[in-house]
Amino acid sequence: MIYQADNYASETTASIMKKIEELNHLNDIDTILDKILYEARQLSHADAGSIFIMEEDKLRFGYVHNDTLFKAHEASGAVYVDYTIPINDQSIVGYVALTGEPLSIDDAYRIPSDRPFMFNPEYDCKFGYTTTSMLTIPLMTFHGKRVGVMQLINAKNQDNRIVPFSKESQALVPLFANNAAVAVDRGVMNREMILRMVRMAELRDPTETGTHVQRVGSYAAELYQHWAIKHDTDIHDMKRKKDLIRLAAMLHDVGKVGIPDTILKKPGKLSDEEYDTMKWHTVYGGRLFNNQTSQLDAMSFDIALNHHEKWNGRGYPGKIEDIMSVEMKTGVPKKTDEIPLSARIVALADVYDALSSKRPYKESWSDDQIFETIRSESGRHFDPELVETFFKIISVIKAIQNKYRD
Repeated sequence: MIYQADNYASETTASIMKKIEELNHLNDIDTILDKILYEARQLSHADAGSIFIMEEDKLRFGYVHNDTLFKAHEASGAVYVDYTIPINDQSIVGYVALTGEPLSIDDAYRIPSDRPFMFNPEYDCKFGYTTTSMLTIPLMTFHGKRVGVMQLINAKNQDNRIVPFSKESQALVPLFANNAAVAVDRGVMNREMILRMVRMAELRDPTETGTHVQRVGSYAAELYQHWAIKHDTDIHDMKRKKDLIRLAAMLHDVGKVGIPDTILKKPGKLSDEEYDTMKWHTVYGGRLFNNQTSQLDAMSFDIALNHHEKWNGRGYPGKIEDIMSVEMKTGVPKKTDEIPLSARIVALADVYDALSSKRPYKESWSDDQIFETIRSESGRHFDPELVETFFKIISVIKAIQNKYRD
């Protein structure tokens, strides 16, 4: 029996290390949080869970899973809810963030009155859910840096009945969480690095804001995921590409750093000559990612260069033989499947955001105007299948828009 227990512990530890290794291949914080929640729930047989990210004296909602309320791996507006919780002993996640100690609760509605924290039933009331057992764990790196809190909800037994979290889960999940915290810290830094590059572009183009690119990145990620599910894409491949497209889409217009201020900051309509100059931002963006050392570089190249190509072959910059050549000329526009999928997705995401946002030279359009335009451009500007996908996830699109408001 001792041998069997030791052998099981060894196999479980090896499994956790493999999960951590898979986390190390992900780049974006949202994909990392999704993966952490999934693996922690597998370890503990939890029905639901959420992760909060540490921001100075508060916790910001980061990600959520709930098998009862929405299907796994499908687009859900619940992921894009935006709220914060103070780090204090009044809430369960705040208490765990404050003390740095895991907390297991067998029944959220029967917490002893001598505990300082209380369970907030607002989520249950809003969605008709019943929270019972809870396991709340701090996400802390080996250097003692607290990066967030993970809360798992409603452990289930083999009969699918809700039970308290087992002693085994209370031991294994913190082990996984402590290793996963490093990936969370890295994901936050990666997102911040991308936003710094965007802020550099914003110095030149006031419309290229952090909220704009986070909307476009999120639209693109959810459009891709829904498309990939429809095409029966392998789940691991889907998550890797969703991870990449969110970050790469955020850099779609970084080539504008090469466009003169007189054009970028012009408040009115561009002349034909000025518009021709503006078109070169796609080439400049492609050049920034031409020396590719990663899959993220490759996708960033595809998107930056091709996000203004059109499905009907009337976009720009067209086919290019040597993008780094001083004498380079733009060529015949690409069309249909000649345009990389990632760029076709970002084309739709970018136009939607541009139409729905207020600019110095225009007011934001109404939803009716925008939707009519997108439908009319199906098969012309946009991939028809992606237009169909867009309208299937419109509630998620609106949730993203609400989270990343200007």
